[in-house]
Amino acid sequence: MSHNKPLRMLGFCGIDDSIDPDLLLSVSRSYSFVEWGVLFRPDQEGEPRYATTAYVNDKLYPAFKSSNGAMRLAAHLCGERVNEVLRGDDGFLKTLSALGFARVQINATAVNGVDTSDLRSASNTLRFVILANPQLEFILQRSEETSPLWSPFDAKPEKNISMLFDESKGTGVLPATYTPPPATYPVGYAGGIGPKNVTSVLESVLKISTNSDFWIDMESSLRSKVDGVDSFDINKCQSVIRSVCQEVKLFKFCSE
Repeated sequence: MSHNKPLRMLGFCGIDDSIDPDLLLSVSRSYSFVEWGVLFRPDQEGEPRYATTAYVNDKLYPAFKSSNGAMRLAAHLCGERVNEVLRGDDGFLKTLSALGFARVQINATAVNGVDTSDLRSASNTLRFVILANPQLEFILQRSEETSPLWSPFDAKPEKNISMLFDESKGTGVLPATYTPPPATYPVGYAGGIGPKNVTSVLESVLKISTNSDFWIDMESSLRSKVDGVDSFDINKCQSVIRSVCQEVKLFKFCSE
């Protein structure tokens, strides 16, 4: 089935030290709509799904630099990295652009180790941070839990903001239905998406989407055990790409 509505990108999150960046680079050169997500959470750095600083600086960044713009990177902030931003500390954010990150996702949920006790007040602080960093696109994880943080942006969105619909709150649970996107900012969808269901998910989202670009993001479904170690599986990413390009045929990039 062919569609005219644009899929902005495919987000593959959780790249870590288990994956050779040259493999990511190879995929990016063939499919520039792929975005690689790095989870940043200091207390879990080096564990599966959480890349080390050395990996990002010394391996991932050189691969990005050699891609000549083909590789897309997104920083998914968790734990203390989110708490910093919600306190108005954008020191870490200012290091991301230099490392090739164009988008920053704010995972402001309790399951991600974030202090969610006063997200309403934090929303005002976050707006100042967003305005102070126009070089970055900020993604707010939109769910019932995070409503005090994102709802003020519904009435007054900023130019460099977008929203990720994920009612699973980052736990990888497929939603029963999908929320139609507002026309005021770009949106993405996440939660339980993977190689086995990406085609049906896209069909569902397309039915309720406007003509605006949207993206989808996945994480848990991209893991495999390699020699007993929880690892990022590039083969599962390629399976998703094949499903999108060969079966759904959503957009022009698949012919690259």
